[in-house]
Amino acid sequence: MVFSRNFVLKLVALTLVAGLAVSCSFRRKKYEHPIANDSKQPDKVLFDKAIDDIEHGRYEVARITLNTLINTYDQSEYLAKSKLAIADSWFREGGAHGLSQAEAEYKDFILFYPTMEESAEAQNRVCMIHYKQMEKPDRDPQQELRAEDECRQLLIQFPNSHYAKDAEQRLRNIQEAIAEGEFRTGFFYYKKGSNPAAANRFTRLVDQYPLYSKADEALWLLGDAYSRMGTRFRNKAGDAYSRIVKEYPLSSYADEAKGKLKDLELPVPQADPAALARMQYNEEHPVRLSLMQKTLGFMSTTPDVTHASQTGAPSMTTVQPTVPASVPLPAGAAGGFSGDVTVSQVGPNSALDTKPDARMGGHPAAAADPAAPAAAKPASTGNSAQAGEAPQSAQTAPAAQANEPLPVNHPMVPAKAKKKNKKSKKAAQEQSQAAAATPAAAPAPKSN
Repeated sequence: MVFSRNFVLKLVALTLVAGLAVSCSFRRKKYEHPIANDSKQPDKVLFDKAIDDIEHGRYEVARITLNTLINTYDQSEYLAKSKLAIADSWFREGGAHGLSQAEAEYKDFILFYPTMEESAEAQNRVCMIHYKQMEKPDRDPQQELRAEDECRQLLIQFPNSHYAKDAEQRLRNIQEAIAEGEFRTGFFYYKKGSNPAAANRFTRLVDQYPLYSKADEALWLLGDAYSRMGTRFRNKAGDAYSRIVKEYPLSSYADEAKGKLKDLELPVPQADPAALARMQYNEEHPVRLSLMQKTLGFMSTTPDVTHASQTGAPSMTTVQPTVPASVPLPAGAAGGFSGDVTVSQVGPNSALDTKPDARMGGHPAAAADPAAPAAAKPASTGNSAQAGEAPQSAQTAPAAQANEPLPVNHPMVPAKAKKKNKKSKKAAQEQSQAAAATPAAAPAPKSN
């Protein structure tokens, strides 16, 4: 049987591809933290068996073995290593569920063993979990924001770790991706003609992420947006152009920004030496992409961070969103409130202790205030009041009212007392009406 040359070449290529796939699928991926100890203790045997299962992809079996070790030998020297190995098994398994479980396990490990060297690695893995799930700038930035927070936490909590340098560059890449999304949003408002919204977006962008590769372009668009808003924002436009000349001296917009400053009759600042050195370093150390990355880059779902800065301190704080400059401030709030809110306890000589109770109808207070009207006299419940009796004078009212009962219609009088008083008054009225209706008895005749 005779085979053509092309057929033979295709057969050889398929054989090589199949062999490579088989070798990759069965290749052992060594664990990062092996323990060089040939002890035959039971806990060590269980730990070695679990590590072998992790290296061969048997993650569920490895977790069962490690949990057996933790529950059986609670005083073992491999306790912390076992807990970290459980988190590593979830991390290697991958997937949305596996990565979320790995993050929870790494957080627990840092909580229980904050002083161990592996805690820095656990925090680095948490940062990597969200870093690998980042999407392009036109998608939801949730993973980018979570990755930024976790990488900042690594630099704050473990600044001397050997993971700090990689985490710093990773943080610059993350902020490059976040800033790209903010730039696209601001550019959309700029092209739409919404200059206040565009200026607000660009302002927060350049303040929050000054290392962004297009920060100079954002400043140029910011200055142009303020220029379109009228002469009232002349100084703000000049500030944007000044930042281009000072902080991005090698930018292609630097010469045009100088011309704009001269047209606005504003001073042209000098270039910042640190900013100049940073831009020179980035130009001398570009990120090189492989042929495969260039060819298949359009199929990638991850953001392009090849233009991220390779030097400079990343932003460690978050700038809060601001109100657009065209929005007028309310009256009396030009400078805003910049003081501190304090709370103090009410002293013993406060108005609550020295003033009379306002709920008592204001009888003593009304007497003390000559402008206040005189308090109403309580309604009489008997026949002692006469129709022509003169009202009580204002001078003697406080002394008489000190021991007087409250009026029936006063809000402090209980409802039961009001009802009882009404019943007694009604009964008195009925009794007086019955007495008036009964005729008087005739006098008895005198006897002779």
